[in-house]
Formats: sequence, structure tokens, C-alpha cells
Amino acid sequence: MALIRPNGLLAIGGDLSPERLSVAYRQGIFPWYNDDEPILWWSPEPRAVFDPLQFHINRTFNKFLKKCDYKISINHDFTAVIKGCAKNHGETWITDEIIAAYIQFHQLGFAHSVEVWQNDQLVGGLYGVAQGAVFCGESMFSLKSNASKVALYAFSRHFSRCGGLLIDCQVINNHTASLGAFEIPRQKYLHYLKQLQVIKLKSFCYDKQYLCYHS
Repeated sequence: MALIRPNGLLAIGGDLSPERLSVAYRQGIFPWYNDDEPILWWSPEPRAVFDPLQFHINRTFNKFLKKCDYKISINHDFTAVIKGCAKNHGETWITDEIIAAYIQFHQLGFAHSVEVWQNDQLVGGLYGVAQGAVFCGESMFSLKSNASKVALYAFSRHFSRCGGLLIDCQVINNHTASLGAFEIPRQKYLHYLKQLQVIKLKSFCYDKQYLCYHS
């Protein structure tokens, strides 16, 4: 049973093998810990999620989308994205151990990245873990204005078109709430996860063409 304080702490220890990560994500559990701590496993109450069709676009962001020259891809450079999240977003929990584990998880087809490019330079992105019609977002970063926001927006549209129904963002904050994230009880999330992770989508994560976010 997950603790109330700290919210959602479920287990301590173990390893980050692909087998353990796979079992954990299937049960709505994810690792989150600092470099000087043992591996901590979490399942928070409540859970923060997105409906991929309900991404909030305000007038300012809509104007930005119409004029920006970003290109968005999937799985072009997972390593650069996770290292960008670790370095540029101040994510101290994305340790060398986490990076190595998720690169291996990516190579096995479970973890995926979304890249944002400007003039052939990586300027932002996000990464996470696919579970059928659920995508479990882990972290995102920006080097240019709104780059991670564009990544999430473009991916939400693409994910939905391929049959995706839910994006997990774990714990809500002001930024994700402004984009449309909302909270649901943990048991409701686990129910959705159980139902949706068995759905087979179109090969959304293996399409290496650029995604369109203007239409």
C-alpha cells in the first residue's frame, strides 16, 4: 500500500532492469529518487492526467503555433532528449542510472521520445513510456520559447489520431494544469490503465516522419 506521507511512496530498493520497469509501469508505478537515495517507487494519490483531445490552447499560444518554425519528430534521438531533460530542466532525479536504464528501455521499444527541432538543432522535447492507449510522460525540456509545450501539443494530437486515450503526467503542477491536466483518484487511474494498456495502437512511436501541429 502506498503511503499518504510522502504521497504515493510504495517501495524502496530493487533495480531498474527492463523487466522491473515493465512490471512497475503496468501497475501504475514509477521510479523517482535523487542520486544520494535508494531507488524509490511511487504511485501518487490522486493521479494527474491529460485527455489528449483536451489540450488547452490560449490565444497567445495559438498565435505562436501559427508563426513558429519548429519541426517535431518521434524517436529520432531519445538519448539527447533524456539528457536534455536532465541538464536543461534541472531534473536532479534523472541520474546517470536513470538515463542508462531508460535508454535500454527505449531500445527495447517501451520508452519513447518526442523531439522539437529548429534549423536542424534540438531545442526541446519530452520522453515517456507507452502502455497501450496510455502514454506515461516522464519529463520535458525547452531551450527555446514554448518548445516543450509544442512537443506535448503535437504529440497529444498525434497520439489521439493513433488511438491513444490518456496521457499520464503523474503529479499535477501549475504548468501542466494550465495545459489541461486534471486529477483523478488513484484507483480510477489504475482501472483506466488496466483497461487501456491492452489496446493495440497504430505504430505511432515508430513513425519517424515529422509531425504536423498546424492542422
